[in-house]
Amino acid sequence: MSENTVQKERPLSPHLQIYKPQITSVSSILHRMAGIALVLGLFLVTWGLIALANGRESYEFFIGFCTSTIGQLMLAGWSAAFFYHMCTGLRHFILDAGFLFEKKATAISGWIVIAIAFILTAATWGYIYRDALMGGGTAL
Repeated sequence: MSENTVQKERPLSPHLQIYKPQITSVSSILHRMAGIALVLGLFLVTWGLIALANGRESYEFFIGFCTSTIGQLMLAGWSAAFFYHMCTGLRHFILDAGFLFEKKATAISGWIVIAIAFILTAATWGYIYRDALMGGGTAL
């Protein structure tokens, strides 16, 4: 074979060294990750139901875990995944109806979804911790 007939190895598409993530691709990836987080969070719910069925001591251990730092972080992450997945699902309903197909509208709606999911998560946890934030009692 001559030099002209040797094929160069083609880069993967999109080429990872030149690809610039956009809000639409990041939003899509986060939507899938949120779905996985929701499924994983169901293990916590299942544990809680089994603990409740097994009696007081078992349930108190479960509540102790949920009120621990790691438990609170898991619950906060699960609620963030829920709100993000819900908001992106609503955004997809709007897209399915034929709206927001302009490049700018798609980008803006992606950022709006992130903002609303953040606000809903913060409002939920602010409500949970309202007494603790006001100087009285503890959360949960």
